[in-house]
Amino acid sequence: MDSTLMIIIGCIIGLAIGFGIAKFLEKKSSSSFIANAKKEAASISKEAATIIKDAKNNAESIKKDKILQAKEKFLELKAEHEQVILGRDKKISEAEKRTRDKESQVSNELSKAKKLKEESESKITDYNNRIDFLDKKQQEIDKLHKSQVEQLEVISGLSADEAKNQLVESLKAEAKTNAMSHIQDTIEEAKLTAQQEAKKIIINTIQRVGTEEAVENCVSVFNIESDDVKGRIIGREGRNIRALEAATGVEIIVDDTPEAIILSCFDPVRREIARLALHKLVTDGRIHPARIEEVVTKTTKQIEDEIIEVGKRTVIDLGIHGLHPELIKIVGRMKYRSSYGQNLLQHSREVAKLCGIMAAELGLNVKVAKRAGLLHDIGKVPDAESDLPHALLGMQWAEKYGEKEEVCNAIGAHHDEIEMKFLLSPVVQVCDAISGARPGARRQVLDSYIQRLKDLEEIAYGFGGVKSAYAIQAGRELRVIVESEKVNDEMAATLSFEISHKIQTEMTYPGQVKITVIRETRAVNIAK
Repeated sequence: MDSTLMIIIGCIIGLAIGFGIAKFLEKKSSSSFIANAKKEAASISKEAATIIKDAKNNAESIKKDKILQAKEKFLELKAEHEQVILGRDKKISEAEKRTRDKESQVSNELSKAKKLKEESESKITDYNNRIDFLDKKQQEIDKLHKSQVEQLEVISGLSADEAKNQLVESLKAEAKTNAMSHIQDTIEEAKLTAQQEAKKIIINTIQRVGTEEAVENCVSVFNIESDDVKGRIIGREGRNIRALEAATGVEIIVDDTPEAIILSCFDPVRREIARLALHKLVTDGRIHPARIEEVVTKTTKQIEDEIIEVGKRTVIDLGIHGLHPELIKIVGRMKYRSSYGQNLLQHSREVAKLCGIMAAELGLNVKVAKRAGLLHDIGKVPDAESDLPHALLGMQWAEKYGEKEEVCNAIGAHHDEIEMKFLLSPVVQVCDAISGARPGARRQVLDSYIQRLKDLEEIAYGFGGVKSAYAIQAGRELRVIVESEKVNDEMAATLSFEISHKIQTEMTYPGQVKITVIRETRAVNIAK
């Protein structure tokens, strides 16, 4: 117990001694630390004073620079502001000047308007006075006219209406005679001045185009080297010829004609396909139904390609550009069509050249004229049957494929199915007539030719006073003999005009028809 207490007391004494030593050491270290800190603070304060002094010096220099810069900027802004103010003052002065000018102009116009108003008022007053004076004079004239009419009615025994009707009737006959005489004189004068130029243009056009005569038939002759080939074409029990006719739609006539086979069909395209197919089959030597169908199919494709090539070559030759591909194909198909025995493509090319020449003479567009001339008969090669006339069908196709209105009207009006709206339309009609009426260009059936001559004579007999009528020169002239007792000279001129007008409206004919009215008076006596 005592030992433990002693140990505790010893520990407490040790702790107290240790605490005293620690305090002593702490006091000693703190006093040295404070001395060092005071030295550092003194050095720092010196450095701070130096830095503050340098900062003040720099600030003073920067302040002076900024003040100088601010002064310069102020001077620049002041100069700019003065320039702006001067510009505004100048604009304001100009605006004031314009305003003064306008005011002076308006004042001048107002004074003029006032003066004109005063003058117009004075003129209106004078005009009203004149109207009143004229009204009074008119009333006096009406009274005098009425009294004169009453006196004339008493003297003549007729009322004013009756006299007027008699005068009108007498003047009607005289006016009709004078009008027909004037029309005849005008026509003769126009003929003297215009007929010569028209003849010159037409003759030059015809002379500058020379084409061959082209006559197409409904049969083609296929020549063979020997008659032995005929048996191979007919085949066993006729199967080859039947297969060929079924594939081409052409009637093949094998008769006793030496070294020739006849192909008969109204469609020239089919005849050409059959002819080329036969040529390939005979050259190859293999003739049987399967081979025939194969060759006919290839030949049909070849003909279609040739049609397109012919169309392209035609438009290139004529200098026509931008034609629709379908129209080019239709132009190529014209090669295998004919009209009254005249090849349609040659006819269309000829009409295109004639139109170009005549358009150049008349100062029209030559390219558009050629285009219309080439396309005027495209309605004659339809893919299917149509109830429309070929001119209207061709016009519909041209409109469908984007042709100009001028070209479409020329196509539709070249046989007078529609009204002609452009100067190009009669040019195409005339050139079509020139090409068709050319000697040797077409074959006409005798019956239709004779019927046309009879129709010309019947039209003449439909007028009063006609004694006899004769169609001569292949229907290009109609001579009418009238009775001299019923028709005088003036009526003869009227009759000639009326017959020509009726022929124009009721008949279709190539070229022109000249109407000659003959009137003669015979005095016959017999000396005995």
